[in-house]
Amino acid sequence: MAKVSPMSKRRVVVTGMGWVTCLGTGINEVFDKFVAGTSGITPITRFETGSYDTRFGGEIRDWNGAPNLDRREAKRLDRFAQFAMSAAIDAVRDSGVTFDKENPWRCGSVIGTGIGGMEEFEAGYRKFLEKGPDRVSPFMVPKLMCNAASGNVSIYWGIKGPNSAVTSACASAAHAIAEAADCIRHDAADVMITGGCEAALTPLGLACFMALRALSTNNDDPAGASRPFDADRDGFVLAEGSGVLVLEEYEHARQRGAHIHAELLGYAQSADGSHITAPDESGKGAAFAMSSALRDAEIDPVDVDYINAHGTSTQLGDAAEVTAIKRLFNDHASKLCVSSTKSMVGHSLGASGGIEAVATIRMLETGVIHPTINYATPDEKCDLDFVPNVARERNIRTALSNSFGFGGHNVCLVLGKLT
Repeated sequence: MAKVSPMSKRRVVVTGMGWVTCLGTGINEVFDKFVAGTSGITPITRFETGSYDTRFGGEIRDWNGAPNLDRREAKRLDRFAQFAMSAAIDAVRDSGVTFDKENPWRCGSVIGTGIGGMEEFEAGYRKFLEKGPDRVSPFMVPKLMCNAASGNVSIYWGIKGPNSAVTSACASAAHAIAEAADCIRHDAADVMITGGCEAALTPLGLACFMALRALSTNNDDPAGASRPFDADRDGFVLAEGSGVLVLEEYEHARQRGAHIHAELLGYAQSADGSHITAPDESGKGAAFAMSSALRDAEIDPVDVDYINAHGTSTQLGDAAEVTAIKRLFNDHASKLCVSSTKSMVGHSLGASGGIEAVATIRMLETGVIHPTINYATPDEKCDLDFVPNVARERNIRTALSNSFGFGGHNVCLVLGKLT
C-alpha cells in the first residue's frame, strides 16, 4: 500500500446519517423539531424514580428493541448497541452504499460509547446476587462490552476493515468520528461507519450521576431543565440515544454518484490535564483543540460561522467553553452563532458528539441554525450569541462541533459545505 504523506491526505465526506433520539429517529423529523425548539425531556417511565432527586431525562420511549432489526437480533444486543445498530442501518440506507459491491477489507466501523451495556450489567448482577453464579447468562459479556456496537456493525454487513471502539466519556463519539476519518485519510479504508451510542438512563446510571451532583433537579419543569448558558442552569439532563455517520473518501463517493451531505475538513483533540470531572476554567485545553482542528482543516478562525457547543447546562462547563471560544476567536467570537443541541435532547454522554454532528450537518445543508432553548436569564460569564429560543436563517459555510468529556478530553470536528 502506498504511503500517504500529510500533504496528500485524502478528503473525507459524509454520505449517510442516522440517529436515535428522545425526539424520534427520522433525520428530517427530528431536525424540524430542533428548528421549532421542541424539548424531548420528560419524566422517566422505564423505572420507578420516587426516591431520586432527579426524576426526568431524555428517555427514548416505546422502544421495541430496534425498529430496523428483527426481535431475535435485537434480543442479543444491549439497549446501547440496539440504538447504534438502528442509527447505523438508517445511515447506510441514506448513503446508498452497497457493501456487497465493496471490498470488505476497505470498509470499517468505529463506534464510541461512554459506558457501554449498563442495562445488561445491572440485570446480570441482580441475577448473580439472587440466583448465584451458575445463572449468569453467557450472553452477558457480549452484550455489555463497550465494543459490542462496533463489532455487531461489522458483522451485520460483513465488513472486515478497521474496527474499534472508543471510550472517552462524553467525547467518545467525536473521538470515534476522528479515528474513522483517519482511516480514510491515510488510505486504510474507503468507507467507515462511525459515531456514538449510549443507554445509561438506568436506575444505577441515574443514581451515579445524581451522586456527582451533576444533574438538574428541576422536576417541576422537565422540558425547561436543560438550559445551557442560562444564568439559572443547575446541571445537565441525562439522556440516551445514538448518532451515526457514513464517511467516505471523496473520489469513492463521487464515482458512485453518492449524495454528499458535507465534508469533514479537520479535527483535533487535547486534554485539560487538570481534573477527572471538572473542566479547566481557563479554557486552554478546549481552545487548543479548536485551534488545532482549524489548523488541520486549513481554516482561519474568522471563516468559522457557527459552533455547535458542548453546552451541557452545568455552571462550570458552559462558562469554561465560552472562555475557550473567546480565547481562540477574540473579536470574531461576538460574530459567531453558538447553540446547544443538548438544550432539547439532553446529554447522551458518549452518543452526544454523533447526534450533534448530524445536527450540525443539517444546519450546513439547510442554512437554518437551531436555537438554544430555555435561555431566559443572561449570565455575565456567558455573553456570546447563543441563538436564544428561536431558530435563525444563516448561510453557514464552516462549522465546529465541540465535545468535551470527563477525564479532561476535548475534541473538535470541523465540518463544511463541499467545495
